[in-house]
Order: sequence, then C-alpha cells, then structure tokens
Amino acid sequence: MGLPDRVQLPFGFDPDLLRRDLETLAASPWTPHFVAENYDGEWSVIALRAPAGATHPVKMIYSDPSETRFVDTAALDHCPYFRSVLERFACELRAVRLMRLTPGSAIKEHRDHDLDAEAGMARIHIPIATNPQVVFEVNRRPVEMAPGSAWYLRLSDPHHVANNGATDRVHLVIDAVADDWLKDMLECAAMDSASAI
Repeated sequence: MGLPDRVQLPFGFDPDLLRRDLETLAASPWTPHFVAENYDGEWSVIALRAPAGATHPVKMIYSDPSETRFVDTAALDHCPYFRSVLERFACELRAVRLMRLTPGSAIKEHRDHDLDAEAGMARIHIPIATNPQVVFEVNRRPVEMAPGSAWYLRLSDPHHVANNGATDRVHLVIDAVADDWLKDMLECAAMDSASAI
C-alpha cells in the first residue's frame, strides 16, 4: 500500500509536559540550520539525538543519511517527557531535534529526497509551540498540526513552512527507521483516516 503524503499517528502527547521540557532548555543555545539558502529569517535547532562522536554544533544537528549510529545528547538528559515520547516508538530512532522557526521566518519550498517511509526513513513532527498563523504545506496543501499530535510527513515531496504569527513555532522532529513496526502503524493510521472521511 502506498502511504499518503501525511498521516496522523495514533499518539496524543501532553502539550503542557512538552512545553515544560522545552522550557528547561531555555538557556541552551540554538544552532542556525546549516542550509541557509533554504530559509529566510531564523530557523534553528537543538539536537536531542546526534551522530555518535559528533561534537561540533552543526555536525550534531545534521541528519546525515549515511550515518547509522546516533546517541542521546546531554540536552535530552534534562527532558524526561521528551525521553518518554521517544520511548513510545518501537523502532530505531536516528536524529531527534527541536526545530524552531521564529516569527516572520519561512522555510522555502524544497524536497528532502531521503525522507520517505517507503524508501526506509520516516520523519515525524510533534508540535510543541505553534500559533494559528503557522502555515505548513506538503504538495501545496496545508497540514493542520495541533500541539501534542504526531505526524508522518513525506518530505521527499515539495514542502514549505511560514511562521506568520507573533510567537515561535517549535516542533520535536524525529527521524525514524521505517521498519515493519512503523510501516504497519502508518498503514493502519492511514486506513483509519481514510475510512473516517
């Protein structure tokens, strides 16, 4: 079965606990996203899982598709609820990051060619902080994501994001190996969504 370009996972995480963990990192430095030509404004990252051995901030936030060994970072040690969220995924997790888009900033339309569950890697977005003026589109169709929800997005397709609001948009972003467990969950969630329409 081919998956749609967006699937809401059957998880509901506590928005208040997500925000609490985010607030524990308030003094932590955010690293600007390294592909500067892909965005206007400020798009920045805190690594929660990073390539093993990486110490430079840019290397820590890079989700290298050729890298297979990822380890928890010191930032995750301060975030017990984030850790419990990650434990809900019974598949291998690679890069895990907080990704922040500040007010007035935009991620230009682009494709991430290695982010496709059918090809073996799924990116999961869990909104923590957002506002009604955030626009996230995949294939030029908006994806409405509430805090605490979890979404697989096929980001090998064209997508862009704009924060037209007055507050930061922060997502917990998980790169997961699309093994049988995750593919089965995505297929079941996609079928449930289709049958509810």
